[in-house]
Amino acid sequence: MSQDLWTFVDEYINGIVIKPDEALDATLQSAIEAQLPPISVTPAHGKLLHLIASAAGARRILEIGTLAGYSTIWLARALSAGGRLITIEANETHASIARANIERAGLAERVDIRLGAALDVLPQLAAERQPPFDFTFVDADRTRLAEYFDLAVRLSRSGSVIIVDNVVRKGAVAEASSNEPNVVGVRRFNDQLKADTRVDATIVQTVSAKGYDGFAMALVK
Repeated sequence: MSQDLWTFVDEYINGIVIKPDEALDATLQSAIEAQLPPISVTPAHGKLLHLIASAAGARRILEIGTLAGYSTIWLARALSAGGRLITIEANETHASIARANIERAGLAERVDIRLGAALDVLPQLAAERQPPFDFTFVDADRTRLAEYFDLAVRLSRSGSVIIVDNVVRKGAVAEASSNEPNVVGVRRFNDQLKADTRVDATIVQTVSAKGYDGFAMALVK
């Protein structure tokens, strides 16, 4: 098994389930032109997020980590009538690029981009007494995943879904001796997930054009 094969199969899958989409394509291109890290979700993963949020009937979506807005667009399109998505981005340049992409996609009225560190913005959302979120996607700094997840649960309701991306780290997460900061952060999150009685959860390994990784999915009790 190789990266070339995973990429080839991803392209095959995209040809089946992903329709041509100017807004999404332009978002990916804007990230390339701005030399942003190539870490947006794959098209098939974006579609998966969209389908889960749609199936949940989400009217309130929280995203931690916006980048160029690719996953934001997938999720905002899943909102039910009158829905709202709040996305948090720490980098001002990334937020500006995402804002332009979201406007191009015709979703500006549904999306609220909050600029700042997530650990500052999430408590602000609580202080604003925001209604609970039905769906949360965490795709941000892995060293603070445990904190992000705890606050996401606090901002959710019974039945809400939380997806945390990139939690397998090419299998390194299973190596207890690893001192790589992202791996340590994910393992700390996993320890919390194991003990957290507020949720029922699973972790799924994935291979794709982005390599070998995986995501966690939690259902708030």
